[in-house]
Amino acid sequence: MFLQFENQKLIDFSLQENRKAMQEALNQVNAQMGRHYPAIIGGKKRDASERIVSINPSNIDEVIGTCAKADSKMAQEAIDAASGAFESWKRVPPEERANYLFKAAEVMKERRFEFSAWIVMEAGKTWKEADADTAEAIDFLEFYGKQMLYYAKGMPVSKVPGEENECFYIPIGVGAVISPWNFPLAILTGTTVCGVVAGNTVVVKPASNTPVIAAKFAEIWQEIGLPDGVINFLPGPGDSVGDYLTSSPETGFINFTGSKDVGLRINKLAAEIVPGQKRIKRVVAELGGKNAIIVDKSANLDAAAEGIVTSAFGYQGQKCSACSRAIIHKDVYDEMVERIVAKAEKLKVGPAKDYESDMGPVIDEKALNKICRYIEIGKSEGKLILGGKALEGSGYFIEPTIFEGVKSDAVIAKEEIFGPVLAIMKAEDFDDALNIANDTDYGLSGSVYAADREKLNKAREDFNVGNLYFNRKCTGALVGGHPFGGFNMSGTDSKAGGADYLLHFMQAKAVSEKIM
Repeated sequence: MFLQFENQKLIDFSLQENRKAMQEALNQVNAQMGRHYPAIIGGKKRDASERIVSINPSNIDEVIGTCAKADSKMAQEAIDAASGAFESWKRVPPEERANYLFKAAEVMKERRFEFSAWIVMEAGKTWKEADADTAEAIDFLEFYGKQMLYYAKGMPVSKVPGEENECFYIPIGVGAVISPWNFPLAILTGTTVCGVVAGNTVVVKPASNTPVIAAKFAEIWQEIGLPDGVINFLPGPGDSVGDYLTSSPETGFINFTGSKDVGLRINKLAAEIVPGQKRIKRVVAELGGKNAIIVDKSANLDAAAEGIVTSAFGYQGQKCSACSRAIIHKDVYDEMVERIVAKAEKLKVGPAKDYESDMGPVIDEKALNKICRYIEIGKSEGKLILGGKALEGSGYFIEPTIFEGVKSDAVIAKEEIFGPVLAIMKAEDFDDALNIANDTDYGLSGSVYAADREKLNKAREDFNVGNLYFNRKCTGALVGGHPFGGFNMSGTDSKAGGADYLLHFMQAKAVSEKIM
């Protein structure tokens, strides 16, 4: 089911020319700070009486920009524009729809450093994390475009004597895309274009923390001449605009990435039939995790410590796949704790725009306060051995924080913190480690470090997560290679970046004709 595809290579910032290019891009972005971006409905720019103000989380005195703050009236206008555009867009050949994605990918490649610089400034990602975000966005464009060329051939059917039979894929209609702030370009891009390339039209409501990046994304489609109304850019509050889009009788699907509580609310709203509704709405959701890395006594301990620290503190722990629990065999527990702390205490926390920073800020004050509350809870549930406080300054910075001796029923072992907080837990044996790992409502990602093949085979069967990794970190899923999505309360296991993902945004139509 794969046409030829190759992931974008990450930028090597150890090379002076790449560091220079990134610094120039940051300077370019800095010159554009404070600009205003309207909504885009039916190809026309629309402003609103209120504005969303985007703040640099590394320096809260800096305004990245402002965006129109849409309301329910504008949401209905966007739905109407998408509905009108659908009638012609659904008839555009799949090959032509895919070409728009390929053109957008070329634009992103040409402006790769610029997009990454916006991510650094607005989302607080370090250079490497920002570049990975942009690279993944390009991957989604190219991968889904090529997958659509495969699905354009239709579904294979068996021969029936005396009949001509075919089964082909058609789009659903209008979709609502509600994207998160933690991958403000990659997930925004992937969750938008999957529906568009399948022949649907969409209304995109980006996260209010990162609306400027979303506005830059929206500008691409006008630049390459995508027909008006196919992608409608609608920044606005989730509790009004998001709910309105979800509840509309004209919405055929909702593609959501975010917290468990919001995702479950969307799922409930989408299940309620409203007047004028003609279809059962599809909800495609990725809702986070409480991910664990297991370290067996047979593991390469230094590699395991590196993988845990990278997975726990990369992008300040603000990834749905981040490691928040390290479950370690008792025979190597003390040594692993020392190795983990030794690596984590070397991490430099600072402004994301500084190349030397290993960790930037968390996204906003609400997140900082929430994480600090969990740290206070953790002090009564384990031994604080590193970090534990917010840092003074003009940004939302928190030290990498580690607790050890945490039990599986602890709050910090159960609830998603979404910050740089790691709970280290001791396991009596490998079976105990698996039981601890599975003792959660979530089931997104996980990792096992072990040289014992029997242990890995057992984890393959019994570690209940949608993305399981052996002898590597539990973050960093690659489009095409690691179809991404989780079990249980982690979402609908829709497998973004996988060969069957586009099927969520299409419906199959079988046509049979008797041969006369």
